Amino acid sequence: MRARAMVVAASALSVMVLAPAPASAEDISGLIVRTLVLSENTRLVGDVTCTVTGGPCIAFGAPNIVLLLNGFSITGPNNPATGCGGTSIGTDTGISTNGQNNVGIRGPGIVQRFAGDGILFMASTRGWVQGVATTTNCMSGIRINPTSSQVSVESNASVRNGAAGAACGGI
Repeated sequence: MRARAMVVAASALSVMVLAPAPASAEDISGLIVRTLVLSENTRLVGDVTCTVTGGPCIAFGAPNIVLLLNGFSITGPNNPATGCGGTSIGTDTGISTNGQNNVGIRGPGIVQRFAGDGILFMASTRGWVQGVATTTNCMSGIRINPTSSQVSVESNASVRNGAAGAACGGI
């Protein structure tokens, strides 16, 4: 009987050792100088300033993950007073879903001052954005590209987005 108990205990121990560890979240804050590609659940732990041009500041790089803004802001390089200054650049996006499925962005938080869209759902299925404010982005605050579907947009605010050359606007 004692030998059987040891076998059961050893089996249970091997299951615990071989079981995958729970997914942890990456913490980000501060300056982003090249596109940050997310591969796991991620949360802001401070405000983010982004100087990336020619691509998104943050892009999802895997399906089934969430970006938590935690009340912080993601700020692009545009002027806070003039916003776009008449120039919009579609590639300069704050956050791109980057073709990943079942990804989400949860506020509260602000995505602001990008030459393109604040948040862009591009070729994604089953995405969502909740409780986010977008402001002073040169294209849309939140844009769902026609190649995306089943995207839920709830309890967001969009103010002063769009420009004369790209009057996309809000959501």
